[in-house]
Amino acid sequence: MRLFDHPLFQMFAERALMTITGGGAEYGECALTAQRITEGDADSWYEEWMATAAMVRGWAEESAEGGHGVSSREAYLRASTYFRIAYYPLYGAPVDPRLTEAATRERECFARFAAMSDPPLEPVRVPFEGTFLDGYLCRAQGPAQGPAGEGPPRPTVLAVNGYDSNVHEMYWAHARPATRRGYHCLLVDGPGQGLALVGQGLTMRPDWESVLRPVIDHAVTLPGVDADRLAVVGWSFGGYLAPRGVGGDSRVAALVADPGQWDQLENFRAVLPLPQEMKDRLPDVDPAELEPHLAPLVESPAMRWRLVQRGLWVHGLKSLGEYVVEMDRYRLSEVAANISCPTLLTLSDGDPTAAQAEKLYQALTCPKTLVRFSAAEGAQGHCESWNRSRYNQRVFDWLDRVLA
Repeated sequence: MRLFDHPLFQMFAERALMTITGGGAEYGECALTAQRITEGDADSWYEEWMATAAMVRGWAEESAEGGHGVSSREAYLRASTYFRIAYYPLYGAPVDPRLTEAATRERECFARFAAMSDPPLEPVRVPFEGTFLDGYLCRAQGPAQGPAGEGPPRPTVLAVNGYDSNVHEMYWAHARPATRRGYHCLLVDGPGQGLALVGQGLTMRPDWESVLRPVIDHAVTLPGVDADRLAVVGWSFGGYLAPRGVGGDSRVAALVADPGQWDQLENFRAVLPLPQEMKDRLPDVDPAELEPHLAPLVESPAMRWRLVQRGLWVHGLKSLGEYVVEMDRYRLSEVAANISCPTLLTLSDGDPTAAQAEKLYQALTCPKTLVRFSAAEGAQGHCESWNRSRYNQRVFDWLDRVLA
């Protein structure tokens, strides 16, 4: 499904294409949009994805006016995806007004989809340090579960996003497979994620236990949520955030890190183009001293987007040198021994983010499982994005056993 020669644009396009299996996009709509885009031109990218999103939103409105609920909600979900894809190249601080506009339209379309779903997805607002974190409670499907939580309490997945994901993409990644299997799923944008970043300016933080704790406090008050069967599932950078959070809260019954990770500075040491003596002095090196050595990292558009546009914005930093030093605050070695619930770590072929999964696995003293995904099952790469069905099968089968 290659739509672009430009590696960064292809990476962004794949974020839409991978949602096709969950109704988040259609190949024909993505391919038609790609044909109109000038390779490498962020303005062209934004304009054409916004045009496609507006077109599909119009279809949703037409169906809604005619009383065709299923057709309308399906189109609203796809429109939400296309509005999200439109703003990826605009990442960075100060926030481009076009990014804010697209993110707002994404949220509006997803809210229409959520309200028309069966059962409806319920907006939630988690109190957090004098402000709030927004998200959705997605209730389990099936006749035994009413919209207000009637029926027996259900096990509940608390989904943890990655660097550049949000609750809308998490619906495809976590809520849809969870609710189809009889789980509730709570989606929340934390600091540095989604509209918590775009709308509130909340940046990323290493002490995710301070984020997960109020999320759990709120989750256990929701009707139908079984407080004894809470599973925390993190993907991408959530593979660090979720274990960090669970290490500070004993109420969690199961943990999944996709992929398992470790102290973030160790990953940086392995790939940074620094003299060895400078690597040995990390994190005590002056950020300004690091800066000249880091320039080669951002020569490619993809790495510049990941580290400068995304990384500095998400963390609220000004330079790559600051970013490297900041990574020393992101440690799982401090909390791994505190994780007591059954834990599943994934490790996928070809995913550099999973390089330290075995290190976390060895440090855990709780009941633990390491699940490997391979090219032989079409599930290689970051977060098994091209075969989430296989991921869902193995992970939710494990959760079924653990939470039985």
